[in-house]
Amino acid sequence: MNYKQFIKQHRNEWKQLEDVLHQLHNKKPSPEMVESFQRLYQKAAQHLSFSQTYYPNEDVTDYLNDLVSNAHHTLYQDRVSNMKQLKQFFGSTFIRIFIEQWRFVVISMLLFTLGGAAAFIAVSQDVMSLYSILPESMAQAFDPDQIGNPDGAVDSPVMSVEIMTNNIQVAFLAFAGGITFGLLTVYALVFNGIIVGALAALYMQSGKSYEFWAYIVPHGVIELTAIFIAGGAGLLMGYKLFVPGNRSRIIQLKEQAYRSVLLLIGTIPMFIIAGLIEGFITPSTLSLEAKYAVAFLTLIGLAVYISYGQYRYIRKNEGTPMY
Repeated sequence: MNYKQFIKQHRNEWKQLEDVLHQLHNKKPSPEMVESFQRLYQKAAQHLSFSQTYYPNEDVTDYLNDLVSNAHHTLYQDRVSNMKQLKQFFGSTFIRIFIEQWRFVVISMLLFTLGGAAAFIAVSQDVMSLYSILPESMAQAFDPDQIGNPDGAVDSPVMSVEIMTNNIQVAFLAFAGGITFGLLTVYALVFNGIIVGALAALYMQSGKSYEFWAYIVPHGVIELTAIFIAGGAGLLMGYKLFVPGNRSRIIQLKEQAYRSVLLLIGTIPMFIIAGLIEGFITPSTLSLEAKYAVAFLTLIGLAVYISYGQYRYIRKNEGTPMY
């Protein structure tokens, strides 16, 4: 390809990239615009490499170098902006909504506790009631005699997989249940509490409570907190639908669904951390005391994160400069 053919074949793409860059600098980008920018930027970078090899002293090489540099700067700025948005969301927005709606999170926790306490009492009085409370496949999957084996096995991998999968499903179900005026949310929270309460009683009956909780609390502290927040998000949405006040239910749904989605998004890192703990700490050969120590550290970490966010929230509302 000679010099003139090279320019003629690709100049329309370069012009398109110039136009997209101009639009990105002057208005909020759409997903289609971003996709077009990435495609054109990659092509221009390839053209620059080709031009530097075959036409190093031509004007087109200087032009492409400026064009690609401008596009790279725009891409870098966008990435920095995204990181700032994430930092602002988890450092401010999520905590602010959590603090403003903490009552619904507490109610969510109480519903879970209610289900857990009822199941614990029932199974404590009659261990066979476990098969009436839990699905048969789940009830048969747990054997207290297998917990705490020296090889670190926890009833095979069943306990880890069953509990983590169940909790993630419950979190999303509890959130989505808000659209049913919160009724499905209440059911999801109570039933999940029943599962944990019934299993706790089963292991207590076998004298394995200490071992049982050592395999639950390392990831459970964060995982259950995430479920309570997701449940609170569903209850918030359901409450506003049930008691819309002076506004229509459609308007309340749109507004509260947005706030609830933000609460749900804020739980995603919690599930990631809980998953890592459950994958590497829970089934490991670490001592039970070490696993309790991990649970304590996660509890402290959550308390510090929420307390610091609350401190910033109060300072901001008081009008005190924040640094």
